[in-house]
Amino acid sequence: MALNATIHKAELSISDMDRHYYASHALTLARHPSETEERLMVRLLAFVLYADERLEFGKGLSDEDEPALWRKAYTDEIELWIELGQPDESRIRKACGRARQVVVFTYGGRGADIWWDKLAGALARNDNLTVLDIPETDVRALAALCDRGMRLQCLIQDGELQLISGDRTLAIRPQARMGDYAVA
Repeated sequence: MALNATIHKAELSISDMDRHYYASHALTLARHPSETEERLMVRLLAFVLYADERLEFGKGLSDEDEPALWRKAYTDEIELWIELGQPDESRIRKACGRARQVVVFTYGGRGADIWWDKLAGALARNDNLTVLDIPETDVRALAALCDRGMRLQCLIQDGELQLISGDRTLAIRPQARMGDYAVA
């Protein structure tokens, strides 16, 4: 018998001073049975950092043709393609060929470092690629905020994200491995 996805609801209030983006989003996230809380929360973090009215979650782990998140222009051109984890080089090259901007969020600690050491040279020729790393300690703290119903205040200023959930505050500063941590 197949396991069903676990549904998580997130109410986000985003104040992004760096991009001058201020909005509220009510999101429904389906967590695939093989997806960890860490990956789910990194998906949510990626949404917060690149929030836009047209930013959407892809079909998820089971679809090879869609990223974790993407934003399309009204003409259906892919403006932004966001991957999570340690995608293979061919997937990243394909994304760079299809989208105006590609962002990969790594978050696996030492495993992400090894992945980066292996692919950094090959990925350097992709001008539209940004690779951001979320430190392992921040990912663990982020996963601790995971709940089936989340209400998060999100403040972004000078490249740092502060997530506020009730009486807990978490500060996260993504580290750029490649490209600039600047949202287009």
